[in-house]
Amino acid sequence: MPIIRPAQADDLARITEIYGHHVLHGTGTFETTPPSQDEMRNRWQDVCSKGLPWLVVTDSDSTEGQVIGFAYGTWFKPRPAYRYSAEDSIYLAPEAAGKGLGKALMAELLTQLELAGVRKVMAVIGDSANAASVGLHTSLGFEPAGTINACGWKFNRWLDIVLMQRSLGPGGTCPPDAEEADR
Repeated sequence: MPIIRPAQADDLARITEIYGHHVLHGTGTFETTPPSQDEMRNRWQDVCSKGLPWLVVTDSDSTEGQVIGFAYGTWFKPRPAYRYSAEDSIYLAPEAAGKGLGKALMAELLTQLELAGVRKVMAVIGDSANAASVGLHTSLGFEPAGTINACGWKFNRWLDIVLMQRSLGPGGTCPPDAEEADR
């Protein structure tokens, strides 16, 4: 049975491999050159240093289970006013697609983001034809926030991005705790 857990340094080779596949073969990311494992380590460390989650899903519940997907949240924008807003990212190995693992992984990511104090999560989905990602986000309560047409050039064609959003906890219905608002 697959398990979802925080990513560890030992997972980075597989995370890099999974993401590299999507860079080379997919339109869910607009990167065109796969990042190195060192670069992925830097990204992972950056997310973790902010107190935000980076999770993996493995193909079994043993300690030997292979990573077959990952998801993380990072600040939507770097300015302090955005400190309650995050952007999600999720990638599965090709053999893991269509098994419900993405939904389970994203649901846990949303739980962890809420525990970290996030009130709004944005999805910036590469390629408006990316029905799997749009469907995943819709199934978890995300709502459309717009489309930016022809803003990315990959595989010799223009690609759109789809923006989706979801509130966590009380969302924008009340201010954050007074001590957090002063940060």
